[in-house]
Amino acid sequence: MVHYLSDTIIEFLEYLEIEQNRSQKTIGNYHHYLMRLVEFAGDVDVAKISTETIRKWRLWLNRLHNDRGGEITSTTQNYHLIAMRSFLKFCSKRGITTLPPEKIELARVRRKQVTFLNQEELEALFAQPDVNTKIGLRDRTILELLFSGGLRVSELVGLDTAHVSTKRREFMVRGKGQKDRPIFMSEGTAEWIDAYLKKRTDSSAALFIRYGGSRQQDTSGDFLRLTPRSIQRIISHYAKLAGITKKVSPHTLRHSFATDLLMNGADIRSVQTMLGHSDISTTQIYTHVTDPHLKQVHQKFHKDVLSR
Repeated sequence: MVHYLSDTIIEFLEYLEIEQNRSQKTIGNYHHYLMRLVEFAGDVDVAKISTETIRKWRLWLNRLHNDRGGEITSTTQNYHLIAMRSFLKFCSKRGITTLPPEKIELARVRRKQVTFLNQEELEALFAQPDVNTKIGLRDRTILELLFSGGLRVSELVGLDTAHVSTKRREFMVRGKGQKDRPIFMSEGTAEWIDAYLKKRTDSSAALFIRYGGSRQQDTSGDFLRLTPRSIQRIISHYAKLAGITKKVSPHTLRHSFATDLLMNGADIRSVQTMLGHSDISTTQIYTHVTDPHLKQVHQKFHKDVLSR
């Protein structure tokens, strides 16, 4: 029996939605990545996919340009391979003859350097929004919650007012892989959220809503929630006003959250849980900049030339 690639991909995506309960964003990404294999190899029988097919596809991806005219990064190429490996596992589970998933090896990628803000930079950044305005108050609350809770920007924009308890100063979010985890906030952050909500006169469910732009409300009159791109622009704007020369993004505040915890003595397993990392090796990218023991060893055993 012939199993055409495009038809089997659709079956795989339906499997992700129904049986795996994956998010629509994940399903959309997997569809995009796998259809690039169809674009390269044609709508072939999946039984004809070989290690040579994958090798040539990887070479094709490496030379392919994205929608903005730039090359596809090694990390993004790996996302294609992860989707392909998951697809092959699905085929194996369904008894469809094709390439074994373990034949897919990810490319080595250069790990990005962790960028975080120190105390002085954080204070300068947080001082920029004019909290006497509704936009400034909203933006200060966004900064506070990102840093206090270590949220991903996608988690932040998905929050509703009903999700957040400022009395208990904790709430749950559903992060990557549809995994729930607790988010905690400081007393100061809870006060900023209360002040922001007190100024709200609308009945929109979203916690953080639009106040500018050509379209602020939907057809029912509710204010639209901010998008991840909007949050990125907001933070970048205030970082420039604060005179911070490094690139600052919502993820920079998440990095700063993790770095602050580790520098103040938190154990790495707890930080892993608070960040929602499934693999502790992801959390360990912070340890080289936060291990106080290394600094103590350096100060104790390494002397200046003139002091020897």
